Amino acid sequence: MTNSVSWLENAAYNSSWHELSVCVAGIGVSGIACARALVELGSKVTIVDARSGASESDAADGLSELGVEVRLGDGETLPDDAQLVVTSPGWRREAPLLVAAAKAGVAVWGEPELAWRLRKPGAPEWLVVTGTDGKTTTTLMLESMLRAAGLRTTSAGNIGTALIDVANGPYDVLAVELGSFQLHWSRSVAPSAAAVLNVAPDHLDWWGGSFADYAAAKGLAYAHSRTVAVGNADDSQTVRLLARAPGRRVSFTLLSPRPGQLGVVEDLLVDRAFVADPDNAAEELATLADIPVPGPHNVANALAAAALARSHGVASSAISLGLREFRPAGHRIADLGEIDGVRYVDDSKATSPHAASASLTSFESIVWLAGGLGKDIPFDDVVVAAAPRLRAAVLFGRCKAQIHESIARHAPEVPVVEVDESETADVQRVLDVVVARAAEFARPGDVVLLAPAAASMDMFRDYKHRGDEFAAAVDRLRSGHAS
Repeated sequence: MTNSVSWLENAAYNSSWHELSVCVAGIGVSGIACARALVELGSKVTIVDARSGASESDAADGLSELGVEVRLGDGETLPDDAQLVVTSPGWRREAPLLVAAAKAGVAVWGEPELAWRLRKPGAPEWLVVTGTDGKTTTTLMLESMLRAAGLRTTSAGNIGTALIDVANGPYDVLAVELGSFQLHWSRSVAPSAAAVLNVAPDHLDWWGGSFADYAAAKGLAYAHSRTVAVGNADDSQTVRLLARAPGRRVSFTLLSPRPGQLGVVEDLLVDRAFVADPDNAAEELATLADIPVPGPHNVANALAAAALARSHGVASSAISLGLREFRPAGHRIADLGEIDGVRYVDDSKATSPHAASASLTSFESIVWLAGGLGKDIPFDDVVVAAAPRLRAAVLFGRCKAQIHESIARHAPEVPVVEVDESETADVQRVLDVVVARAAEFARPGDVVLLAPAAASMDMFRDYKHRGDEFAAAVDRLRSGHAS
């Protein structure tokens, strides 16, 4: 078979995959899953990656046994016979291999696109969650609601499980988290409903500095008329995207809802969208007390998850039960307990100013721990929003000076300490100092909050490593007090 664009545009599970030569870009979780699935269909598969470390070599050994051609240490050269490229989300648009594919007229898909194309008749529907912050929390809330309704379900996508592994699994419906990178390469994905939680500057390095391109990619979740589009009525960027959605439009708000919305009335989450008479009736879904994680942003997340679940016919009783049974993923406003009346909270996943702002509005009096690898996003807005709540700030990492400058401009009365991590390469020692300095400022009733507003890779493997090390430092402080 020749490289036929028309064939690929209509390719589905029963197409002639055994005639296709596919280049899989990236030997991570999604790349490995795609390579395995394509080999099972009979495709000729070459997987490439610029990395060639121990984990890549181990994965290569397993794939080679299946007949996959593996090329490590060269992620730039497009195989001569490639008729399709399936890319992992971390590969930027300007990566030489993807640029070469575009010049050669070779289609580029993301892993969600391939998974969608390989769905068999009767495959589970997709309910998609995207947005700048809150995706994983909302996706897990949605999964819990669907499970409480007695539906066979699981979460997949950007949340860890490759969609290709579950797209034809024994499920009724999937709770799917998609990021902007995945949406960009997955234009035919048409979920039954999709929610955009919020849109704020993030990952702009991947988008060449273009916030407009980043926001447009989020809007691709709404691209198809079959999709019920769910958007945040309190977020101006999301409202703009929702206005262009070709299908049914539903929104959620932290205010009292209008017809077509889910919202909050006193201490109740209520639905005026998926009811028989939205103009004159509302249905109680849950109470604020049913949400086991703090902060108004998590109320919004719960409303978004509820809207997606309601679009799939889930009863209100399952919404409330699902929220009560929901358990958040790690490092997302995780309560580490109290020491001398001071509460310690790990929100290491707050890797952008927007995410940190949501976390900071969840508590009244805060010693803020922040810093790391900045994303070229100003910190002024988060400081302005948080200023009335800050008792002090302890800063570390590469962008600590930029955060300090913002505090000096907008909250000059707030005491600030910069921790000099250059004196030691031991991240444990750095965080011991950070936690000790925070404890000096904190008073009973305060929260010492790790909400870095920056990425972690200047000092840590990832945000999980940073959160784990913070929790360990808190434990060491607790042990010292106990002794």
